[in-house]
Amino acid sequence: MENKRPDQNPGFPGQPNRKMPGKFKFNFSWIYGLIIIILLGSYFFSDTAVSKEVSYTKFEEFVKNGSVERIRVYTSRNTLEANISGNAVREVFGDKIAESPMSDNGQMIIVSIPSVEAFTQFIQEAREKYGYTGEVNYTEGRNYFEMFLYSFFPIILLIVFIVYMNRRMMSQAGNGGGVFSVGKSKAQLFDKSSANKVTFKDVAGLEGAKQEVEEIVSFLKNPSKYTQLGGKIPKGALLVGPPGTGKTLLAKAVAGEADVPFFSMSGSDFVEMFVGVGASRVRDLFRQAKEKAPCIIFIDEIDAIGRARGKNPNMGSNDERENTLNQLLTEMDGFGTNSGVIILAATNRADILDKALLRAGRFDRQIHVDLPDIQERKEIFNVHLRPIKIDESVDVDFLAKQTPGFSGADIANVCNEAALIAARKNKDFVDRQDFLDAVDRIIGGLEKKNKITTASEKRSIAYHEAGHATISWKLEHANPLVKVTIVPRGEALGAAWYLPEERQLTNKEHILDEMCATLGGRAAEEVFLKQTSTGAINDLERVTKRAYAMVAYFGMSEKLPNMSYYDSTGQSDYGFTKPYSEKTAELIDAEAKNIVAEQYARAKQILADNAEGHNRLAELLIEREVIFAEDLEKIFGPRPWTSRSDELMALNEQSKKQSADQGEAGTDVPEEKEQTAASNTTTAE
Repeated sequence: MENKRPDQNPGFPGQPNRKMPGKFKFNFSWIYGLIIIILLGSYFFSDTAVSKEVSYTKFEEFVKNGSVERIRVYTSRNTLEANISGNAVREVFGDKIAESPMSDNGQMIIVSIPSVEAFTQFIQEAREKYGYTGEVNYTEGRNYFEMFLYSFFPIILLIVFIVYMNRRMMSQAGNGGGVFSVGKSKAQLFDKSSANKVTFKDVAGLEGAKQEVEEIVSFLKNPSKYTQLGGKIPKGALLVGPPGTGKTLLAKAVAGEADVPFFSMSGSDFVEMFVGVGASRVRDLFRQAKEKAPCIIFIDEIDAIGRARGKNPNMGSNDERENTLNQLLTEMDGFGTNSGVIILAATNRADILDKALLRAGRFDRQIHVDLPDIQERKEIFNVHLRPIKIDESVDVDFLAKQTPGFSGADIANVCNEAALIAARKNKDFVDRQDFLDAVDRIIGGLEKKNKITTASEKRSIAYHEAGHATISWKLEHANPLVKVTIVPRGEALGAAWYLPEERQLTNKEHILDEMCATLGGRAAEEVFLKQTSTGAINDLERVTKRAYAMVAYFGMSEKLPNMSYYDSTGQSDYGFTKPYSEKTAELIDAEAKNIVAEQYARAKQILADNAEGHNRLAELLIEREVIFAEDLEKIFGPRPWTSRSDELMALNEQSKKQSADQGEAGTDVPEEKEQTAASNTTTAE
C-alpha cells in the first residue's frame, strides 16, 4: 500500500492539499479589533471622570459645609451640575474614587432643582449665612451635539478609517498592488478566454512584418514543424518603426491569434520612485511567464528602460533604469534557463537602445514597420471604412492617392474625422468631400474664413502662393500642384496641395528643384512686389536644413564631395565636439549659402521669364481665392515631363467638382503643413 504524506491532496495525487482542517490561520484584522475594544473600554470603564445624580437635599448639605466648588445651572431643564471635593467625594463615589489622584480636581454631581428662582434664593442665603464663595453659571441647556462631537465622533471616525484602510490594503494586495506588493509585476494577462477580438485580419498592409510574427505564432501552435529540422524558436522580436504605423496593433493581433498566455506591459511600468522596484518587477514578470510557459511577453515602448547605458543625461547618478535594464538582460538571456518565453517589444527609437539588448539571443529579429505605400494605404482604408456608412462617391483608390506619407493611425483619424464632419452636416452617408475635408482638417487645421486680412496682405499672399505654383509647374522634378488657396487655415495664411511622388531614391536634381520651388514664394514677392515679408519663414527654414543636409550628410557638395558627418548611432547627441574642424565648418556654411543663393537666383529667373503667366495666376487667385491644376495648364500649358499628368488631372477634376458645391472651402491645405508632408516622404526615401 502506498504511503501518502499528510500534506498531499488525496483527490489530486502530487498536488499539495490547500485546505488543512484544524489549522489555525491568523487574520491581521484581529489586531484592529483589539485596538478598538481597548479604546472603547478605556472610555466607558475609566474610573476617573465620573458623575452621579444626587438629591436636592444632599446638594444643600454639600453647599452648607463648603464641599461644592463650581455650579452650572441649566435653566431650560431645571437641573444643575456641581463639582464637589473633600468628604463629599467619599460619601457620593466611595473610597476608591476619593483616593484617586484625579479627585483633587473635584467630581461632578447632577441635581434636579425645584426652580431657578428657588435655587437662586438658596444660593443667596448660602452666601450670607454659610459663606459660600463658589462660582455659579447659568445656561439654557447642554449641547448634546458638542458632547457627541468631542466624545464619540473621534472614536467612530477612527474605527471607520481603520476598516477602510484594512479593506483597501487587502484589495490592493489581491490585485498585485499596495505597499506590500510594490515590486510585483503590473503586466496584463491575455489568455484563451480573454475577449480579444483583434486578429491578423484587422491588420492591413505590413505584409513583411505580419509574416515574421505569424511565424512565431505558428511555432507556438505547431513546434514540431520546426524542431524536426533542428530549428529553434526566436527568443525575441523587436518591432521598430515611426509612430502610428501599427506596432502595438500588430502585438494585439498576436495576442488574439496565439493560443498561449500573453503578458502585455509598458516600459514605463517598470519605472518607480522606489529604488530596486524596476528590477523586482522584471523578476516577477519572468517568474509568472515561466510558470505559464510557453507564453509571450510584450513590452511596449521599451526605450523607457532600454536606453543605452552610460548615455543617461543625468551624468554621475545611479540611474534606476540601468538596474532595471541589467535585470532584463539577465532574464532574457542569462545564466538561468528561460525556455518557452518569447519577448515581443516595440519602439520608435531603436537608435538609443543598448547594444546588449539588441544582440542575437535576446532580440533575434528586428522587424521594421514602415509607413504604408499606396497599396497598403488602400488596404488600411478598407479596414477602417467597414463601420462607416459611405456612398458610391467614395473611391478608395482616390483616397489612397490623396494621403501620401500617412501612417495607419493617420488614416484611421481621417475616416473618423470624415464621419464626424458628415454628422455635423446632418448627412445620412459619408461622401467623398467629407473625406477631403477631413484630410485638410488633419494636415492643415481648421479653415478660418473670418480671419481679417487687408487688401495688401491678400495681394502679397496671392503673389507668394502663385510663385510656388508657377515654379513647381515649370520644374521637372518638383512636386506637381493639385490646387492653391489663399483662405487662411490653421496658422498658415496661404495653402497649397501637392502630389509628391513616392520614390525610394532622391537625386540631387530632385532636391534642387524642390528647393527652388520652395523659394518661389519669397522670390515672387521680391520680383513683383519689390518687398519681402515674414510669411516665408517656414520656406526658408526648410530650405536651409535641406542645404546643410546636402553638404554635411548627403555628400552632394562640390568642395566636400562624398563626405558625410551624420552619426546614425545617436552617440553625437551627448557629444561636446563636432566631427570636423572649424575650417571645415566654415566651408560647410559657405557651401550651404551658395546652394541657397543659386536656387534663389534660379527661382527669380524662372519667374521673370514667366512674369505674365504668374501675374495672371495671382490675379485669378485674388479673384477666386482657390485655383486648381487645370488653371495652371490653361495659363502655362501641360507639364511635358511628368508621367503622372493623367492621374494629376483626374485628382484635380474630382477635387474641383466636390469643392464647387461648398464654395471655396474645398480641399486646400496649408503650404507649410503640406510641404512638410512631402518633405517627410522624400526624406524617408
